[in-house]
Amino acid sequence: MFLHMRAAGEDFSEIVSQNLYRFPGGVTHSFTGTAEERDKLLSIENMFIGINGCSLKTKENLEIVGGIPAERMMIETDSPYCDIKNTHAGIQFVKSIWPSKKKEKYEPGLTVKGRNEPCLVRQVLEVVAGCKGIADIEGLSKTLYHNTCRLFFPHDIDASADAQLESGGVTAEQNS
Repeated sequence: MFLHMRAAGEDFSEIVSQNLYRFPGGVTHSFTGTAEERDKLLSIENMFIGINGCSLKTKENLEIVGGIPAERMMIETDSPYCDIKNTHAGIQFVKSIWPSKKKEKYEPGLTVKGRNEPCLVRQVLEVVAGCKGIADIEGLSKTLYHNTCRLFFPHDIDASADAQLESGGVTAEQNS
């Protein structure tokens, strides 16, 4: 289940905690909350925190995201919104750029200028890795993919992915 928590951190955490028995877990979509709200969410079993471009706007946002364990995070684009703009603090970590054109001049294989596209989830991954100090971006992507499988497809989990997650997954210390 994807859940919104916009300007409602305390109420959200209380409602989810009281009703968690009704669903197996969820994702706090497009998280832009405080460190305290992050910590409250992390105290709720099987609640993941969804990160997209809106989550990566300010230096404070990057510090808050840096404090989310990779094993409790998912990444998203929220396409066509919430892209990482040149004015965002997270832009410093973006390495992947896709050619784009205005929608009136659309060409297959190009993104639409000014619109967040699903392929840009790679940029979110790059910023998350950067603000967490993780050099092994592929390892981080595997951990995040495993999180998705663990929540939404628990019967299809790969045993080796489980072992990686149980051993701590990918951390900044392992990759600095």
